[in-house]
Amino acid sequence: MKTKIARRSFGALGLAGLLPATAGAQQDYPSRAITMLVGFAPGGGTDIISRFLQPFLQDEFRQTIAVENRPGASGTLAVTALSRARPDGYTMLMTTISASAVVPPLMNPPPFDIYRDQVAVVHAATVPLVAVVPPNAPSATMRDLIERARREPGVLNYSSSGVATQQHLAAELLSSAAGVRMTHVPFRGTGQAVNEILAGRIDLAIDTLPTYLPHIRAGRVRALAVTLPQRVEWLPDVPTVAELGFPGFDANVWYMLMGPPGLPTPIAERWVAAVNKAFADPTIRQRVRDAGFLIGGGSQADAAAMLKNDAERYAALVRGADIKLD
Repeated sequence: MKTKIARRSFGALGLAGLLPATAGAQQDYPSRAITMLVGFAPGGGTDIISRFLQPFLQDEFRQTIAVENRPGASGTLAVTALSRARPDGYTMLMTTISASAVVPPLMNPPPFDIYRDQVAVVHAATVPLVAVVPPNAPSATMRDLIERARREPGVLNYSSSGVATQQHLAAELLSSAAGVRMTHVPFRGTGQAVNEILAGRIDLAIDTLPTYLPHIRAGRVRALAVTLPQRVEWLPDVPTVAELGFPGFDANVWYMLMGPPGLPTPIAERWVAAVNKAFADPTIRQRVRDAGFLIGGGSQADAAAMLKNDAERYAALVRGADIKLD
């Protein structure tokens, strides 16, 4: 009996000894370099918003923040890596609605639980999608492209950064609404998809505005439509899909900063404060908006609600459109 009591006392003392160290580590955070995972190749919207925020966050935290691209499996490889990381704030993730909310439940088996294996920290940005074609494409308008797709089922192709990503879902929703069939060509990230349409080997891409806005402005692709219910300030002359006879059509992509499961609240709050402070800076706000992003921010509770609401909304859309992973 005495031995048991002694062990309990030792265990209690040991735990008490550890708690101040843990609290101290959180107070000292960050004391070394941080890795920010990105689940897609360089050049896509997730990578762009990460690198916009990177310099400001480095100054704010006074530590190096290394953006590490880990493309594959529609962005879920990076989320899976995050789910296995130590909950100390030194591995974070910039993710998308597709990689963290839409794709995982469709996989068999799901690589992670979208609520249990990642911690929503703060909303980074939202972007509309834009439908683009090569500059020499025979379709001058979205109506022309849809008519051609009706005449030639399965002949036209479209790209995405992976199966069941927002690009894929938006194109499938358009195909379903228009009653056409096009061939899906998924790539391991947006960068590869962009290269293919610039080379004229892809007929259509529906992708994030920041990804294609520089190419639209340079004349390397032509914009046919945007996917929000209203026109966007960056392309005021480009119609919405809804205007073209598909009322209610609405698709966008959000980007969110995530932490590993068990991330301490004080560390999450440091990131929330840092990102909101970044977006309060006029220079950063203007740079982000010029690139085609709608500014994010808000609280951790806001981010968690966004994850839950959109996961449920897109699950219903996927079921309705009968979209499945191949």
